Amino acid sequence: MNTPNKLTILRIILAFICVGLILKNTLISIILALVVFGLASLTDFFDGYIARKYNLISDLGKILDPIADKVLILGVFFSFFCLGIVNFWMVILIAIREVLLTVVRLFNLRKGVVQDAEIIGKHKTVAQIVGILIIFLIKILSESIPSNEIVIFLFNKFIPVLMLYIVGITVFSGIIYFRKNRAILNK
Repeated sequence: MNTPNKLTILRIILAFICVGLILKNTLISIILALVVFGLASLTDFFDGYIARKYNLISDLGKILDPIADKVLILGVFFSFFCLGIVNFWMVILIAIREVLLTVVRLFNLRKGVVQDAEIIGKHKTVAQIVGILIIFLIKILSESIPSNEIVIFLFNKFIPVLMLYIVGITVFSGIIYFRKNRAILNK
């Protein structure tokens, strides 16, 4: 078990802690969830950086890393749904894309085909992480100053628009992935 894989497993553990804190739904638990999400997101950066820099890329890491990412992102979005922050259909579309592509990538990995992330996929990941951070901040503001008109606007109007963008880029990146990889998928 190398350092990048340990960081990936830590990300999975942090994802469950983050979800638990979100669902507790107190101001302090949401603040703590934001911190935990930030730490988990940093492990994603560092596990890849260390693996590439020190040539510690492993088959286990290739399998665990995308799973850890999905557990974190989908867990947070589902928790936001449970709190009434985001719509269920949005979480479902994101989940379908994430699970489907992860299964296909793992299947192709078993066939010896390693697929690197496309630029649109990286943009999707950044959009999801930044979007989650923004939603956390708006949720914290709504708990701290609930009657503020700007905060009410951000919560009721901005978050849905932000989520439409995230869902759009998520679905679009999935379509691009399947179009570019038709030949591999037909083998």
